[in-house]
Amino acid sequence: MKIQRATFITIYLLVTLASAAPPSTTAPDAAELSKLLNDFLAGASRNDIAAHERFWAEDVIYTSSAGKRRGKPDILADVKKAASEKSEEAAAYSAEEIRIQQYGTTAIVAFKLVGKMTKAGTPETAYFFNTGTFLKRDGKWQVVAWQATKIPPEEPKK
Repeated sequence: MKIQRATFITIYLLVTLASAAPPSTTAPDAAELSKLLNDFLAGASRNDIAAHERFWAEDVIYTSSAGKRRGKPDILADVKKAASEKSEEAAAYSAEEIRIQQYGTTAIVAFKLVGKMTKAGTPETAYFFNTGTFLKRDGKWQVVAWQATKIPPEEPKK
């Protein structure tokens, strides 16, 4: 009797754990979303206003790593200002560890942003975790919410 009860409990636990696991999510538009992200980052690296116009929805809510909440007009104003200023600082942005989860016409894109900059002739690299919520409207994906979190530099090992 003890063996049967132990077997029942084991099967019950396995079934319960399996049913509690989150469903696997597929992203049928992953290639399109990845291309959109990479094209945007290439454009953002050169302060391309058209790249920003295309990427951000009119009703986007953007929360920066500095804790500032902004909308599309604020973002575009900053890009226009940066594009008009002649700076010797160069920047190149890329994405690593991209994860995409799609739920119909909504997709979550999370990735590690790598920002390589040259300031006063000195190269610097900064890392951020970014999470964007994309919505497909009229056949076009755009970002409606964005969150950026700066990843602190690693502490030197003692």
